Amino acid sequence: QVRLVESGGGLVQPGGSLTLSCAASGTISSRYAVGWYRQAPGKQRELVAHITNSGSTNYVDSVKGRFTISRDNAKRTLYLQMNSLRPEDTAVYYCNTFPALYSWGQGTQVTVSS
Repeated sequence: QVRLVESGGGLVQPGGSLTLSCAASGTISSRYAVGWYRQAPGKQRELVAHITNSGSTNYVDSVKGRFTISRDNAKRTLYLQMNSLRPEDTAVYYCNTFPALYSWGQGTQVTVSS
């Protein structure tokens, strides 16, 4: 009954920016951090950023300094601000708890290309 809906992806040139949103419905456990994952074609899904209930954030090295994760609990929405995008950031981006407890949504496609 939990539904996760990602949005905000698109085609952007290298060096550009995008902001992704994740809207959650249903009852989600509040005992875990939440995060953004991504999966490139032929690759494993990887966690790129997560934020704890206290607001602490962590990022994979490849996006550190370029991406910012945030949340609005009242709106039940998670965000990912992505700056200085690179072609290697191209992937489908998903949200979930960390560790991932729920079914994956459709994700939102981010394509970085000239």
